[in-house]
Amino acid sequence: MSTQQLPVVVVGAGPVGLAAAAHLLERGIEPLVLEAGDAAGAAVREWSHVRLFSTWGEVVDPAAEKLLAPTGWVRPDPATYPSGGDWAEQYLRPLADVLGDRVRPGATVTGVARAGRDRVVDADRESRPFVVHVEHADGREERLTARAVIDASGTWATPGPAGGSGLPALGEKAAADRITYRVPDLKNPAVRARYAGRRTAVVGSGASAFTALAGLADLAKSDDGAGTHGVWILRRGISGATFGGGEADQLPARGALGLAAKSAVDGGYAEAVTGFRTDAIERDGDGRLVLVGDDGRRLDPVDEVIVLTGLRPDLTFLDELRLDLDERLQAPVELAPLIDPNQHSCGTVYPHGVNELSHPEKDVYLVGMKSYGRAPTFLAMTGYEQVRSIAAAIAGDQEAAERVELTLPETGVCGGAGLFDEPETAPADGGGCCAAPATVQIGVGAPAATGGC
Repeated sequence: MSTQQLPVVVVGAGPVGLAAAAHLLERGIEPLVLEAGDAAGAAVREWSHVRLFSTWGEVVDPAAEKLLAPTGWVRPDPATYPSGGDWAEQYLRPLADVLGDRVRPGATVTGVARAGRDRVVDADRESRPFVVHVEHADGREERLTARAVIDASGTWATPGPAGGSGLPALGEKAAADRITYRVPDLKNPAVRARYAGRRTAVVGSGASAFTALAGLADLAKSDDGAGTHGVWILRRGISGATFGGGEADQLPARGALGLAAKSAVDGGYAEAVTGFRTDAIERDGDGRLVLVGDDGRRLDPVDEVIVLTGLRPDLTFLDELRLDLDERLQAPVELAPLIDPNQHSCGTVYPHGVNELSHPEKDVYLVGMKSYGRAPTFLAMTGYEQVRSIAAAIAGDQEAAERVELTLPETGVCGGAGLFDEPETAPADGGGCCAAPATVQIGVGAPAATGGC
C-alpha cells in the first residue's frame, strides 16, 4: 500500500477534530479519529454546565453540517447560545455517529513517529509513513500507520498548576482532595454543598476565574450559601485591566464576567490578594489549606482551592517528531506572533491555515486549542478554517489551502463561559458574536487584601 492510500489520523474527537474528519472526507481522504475519552466530545462534556460566548451559528463547521444534512439533522437556532452539554449532545454526538467506525473512542495516542526513523535520522524521512502508537481502554496496544497526522487533542487534560513558577507548589499534589482545576458546577447539589458556607481561594485572573468568583458570590447570596466567601489570588496587582474590558470589551459576555467578578469583590463576597505567587500549600491543624507566597506571606486558611491558571499542550507523545514551536507559547512559530496574549485578544487574530501551522516534519499539524499552546483565547470558527486549509493541502490543492474562506464577525468568535443564565439576557445588537453584557451593580471601595499585603 502506498503512503497516499493510508488514512489521515486525527487525534481527538472534539469540535475541531471531527471537523477535520468532515473536511478530509469532503476531499475524498479517509480519516481515522482517535479519541482518548469514552465518546466524542469527552472534554466538552466535562464542562457541560458552561455556556459558550458564541452562538450556534458560529460553532457548527460547514463541512460537518453538509455531512449531517442527509440524516435530517437541523442546526439549532443560530442566534442562541449552546452550553457545553448542548454542543456535545446536539452536534458532536450526531456528527460522530455519521462518521461511524472512523471515530474510535477509548483510544489514547501514546506516540507518533516516522516509520523506522526517530527524530535524529534524515535519510528517506519524508517518504516514510507515520506510525501511531495507541493504547486502548482495555489495555490493548496497537500500532497504526498514517499518511498524515492532525493533532486536535486540545489542552483540557493539562491545566496549569497553582505554583507561581509554572510548577506545582510544594504540597499541591498532597492537597489534591481540596483542589480543583475546573470551574465548579454550582448548580449540582453535591458540588454546591462542597463550597457552600466555605472559604475558597480562586487562583487565576482570566475569564474562568471571573466565572468562579461570580458563581461563589451568587452562592453566598442564596439561602443555602450563607458564609460562602472567595479569596481571589492574583499574581499581579489590581489595575484598570484586571477585570477585563467591562462594557467596552469586544466580547460583551466576557466583559460581563469581568464586571461580575468586580461586583463580587466590591460587594464583599470575595477579597483580592494581589502580587501573590503561590510557593507552597500547607495544612493547618484542622486540615484546612494555607497558601504560602514566594515572599513568605501566609494567607488565612481556606477550605477549598480552585486553580484556574490556564491550560497547556501535552507534547510528550510527539517527541519523536520535528516540531518548530515558539519557546514561550509552545505554539507553531509562524502562528505564535499572531496569538501572543500580550498583543491580541480572540477578536484580533486573523484566520490562518496550513502556512502558519506547518512544521519541519511534513504532514504533521497541531490544530484547535493545541495549536495555540499556552495562549488563552481561541476562536472556534478559526479552528474550522485551520482544518479546511489543512485538508486542502493534504489533498494537494495548494490554492485552496492558502485561500481564506472565513470572514469573522468584527468581535471575533470565542468559546468560554458567559453570563447567560438570566432570562433577560439577549443577543447583542448589530449581529455580534456574543450576548449583551448583563447589568451588574458595581459597589465602591474594594476591601483590602489580606495575608499581609
